Amino acid sequence: MEIEKLEPQQLWHNFKLLNAVPRASKKEDRVIAFMLAFGHGLGLETVKDPVGNVVIKKPATAGMENRKTVVLQSHLDMVHQKNSDTVFDFENQGIAMYAEGDWVKARGTTLGADNGIGVAAIMSLLAADDIVHPALEAMFTIDEETGMTGAKRLDPSNFSGSILLNLDTEEDDELTIGCAGGRDTNTTYQYTQQAPEIGSIAYEITIKGLLGGHSGMDIHKGRGNANKLLNRFLYGALKSIPVQLNSIDGGSLRNAIPREATAIVALPGSQKDDFLSFCNSFNTVLREEYHGLEAGLKMTVNETTLPGKVMAMPDLIKIVNAIYALPNGVFRMSPDLDNLVEASTNLARVIVKDGQFITQSLQRSSVESTKEDVLNAVTATFEDMGCTVKQASDYPGWKPDRDSEILKLMIKLYEANFDQAPKVDACHAGLECGILGAHFPGMDMISFGPTIRGAHSPDEKVQISSVKKFWRYLLAILKEIPAADK
Repeated sequence: MEIEKLEPQQLWHNFKLLNAVPRASKKEDRVIAFMLAFGHGLGLETVKDPVGNVVIKKPATAGMENRKTVVLQSHLDMVHQKNSDTVFDFENQGIAMYAEGDWVKARGTTLGADNGIGVAAIMSLLAADDIVHPALEAMFTIDEETGMTGAKRLDPSNFSGSILLNLDTEEDDELTIGCAGGRDTNTTYQYTQQAPEIGSIAYEITIKGLLGGHSGMDIHKGRGNANKLLNRFLYGALKSIPVQLNSIDGGSLRNAIPREATAIVALPGSQKDDFLSFCNSFNTVLREEYHGLEAGLKMTVNETTLPGKVMAMPDLIKIVNAIYALPNGVFRMSPDLDNLVEASTNLARVIVKDGQFITQSLQRSSVESTKEDVLNAVTATFEDMGCTVKQASDYPGWKPDRDSEILKLMIKLYEANFDQAPKVDACHAGLECGILGAHFPGMDMISFGPTIRGAHSPDEKVQISSVKKFWRYLLAILKEIPAADK
């Protein structure tokens, strides 16, 4: 079925229009222009703030003028990621979408449902002339995926609303009332290079086919981290073979669990058979450990051209030991909310090239003290081997408010519309609500959305029936927004 024939048609039409516009984080000029043109085309008050966020305001429909003003918020940027064998130019191509069963997917790339479905829903509300709603203030932020600078540098003077609906939760039966804060840790280290040993041969080792996923929402699922697995291979090989390292290229995005990692290594030609035997046994171990979770996990070993430079052995031992010791994954579960990760860390990127060792990782926690604890654990590991460690993009968490007025209303409406209670929880991801709450003290906030799977990976998909459910729920909420305080 064609995307535009899905229900609700206007929402899917707007999603298709949005996905025709390249919108990588920090490269949002075209989507900002697209959204400004959209608002002006409707004749609505439309502005761009100094950082690039777009604000579009729509008056209340007849009879709703006395209701509280609602801020509808979604982010314009999306994660641009593709499979290694997919030929795609994110700078100039729109996302190639298709419907399959009850899901909309993309061909070999991320779909952009995170947070494009939320953006498309707000666009549909702004364009509609047959939907009952209070005064609306649409907040389209930029750069959510790589630092939340749009939310951080937002101009709050553009808004007067007292309720904020963030449309960025990825399970349609959940109401999110809290989230994790986070901070990036970036490291560098200069290593010594030398010529490979005489008589050496070289191999390219690749770990690939992992599920990857969102480093917050999926971190508790036990998925393999390609950077950690590749380092485990190197550590094991070095126990019996004097492997020399030329390069590593592992992972891609700071907030994605790495799906692929590649190393080029050299070794004495006389130990070729021993090396290949170790590769086979290591591959078997990985498959056994992950057989029920990572069906696509694959390790490839291909002979390649001998490089001119390799890392000096003392530096290699330092790096391999540091990465092996580095905490990764769940750091602490919440003692207050069932099944909620409180603190975590994800080694997202590892680069070894031309004398420089670089890592990027992201630490998250809903509690500031445990965020500092996991940051310290990562920092100490890298500082101990001599790395320069820098931290950036710090953002706060969002403290749950179970007495929220909008929460009580939305629970009531969910039960009335779907004959069951919603899940009310916090999430282990960085929602903009934590930052926005600092701009708008006292703002009543909640996050919800349709069901999305595989966000931040080429496996991303959004459920068609869930989008229909989400839209119905959103309209019901807007119709019942309470009256403004007199």
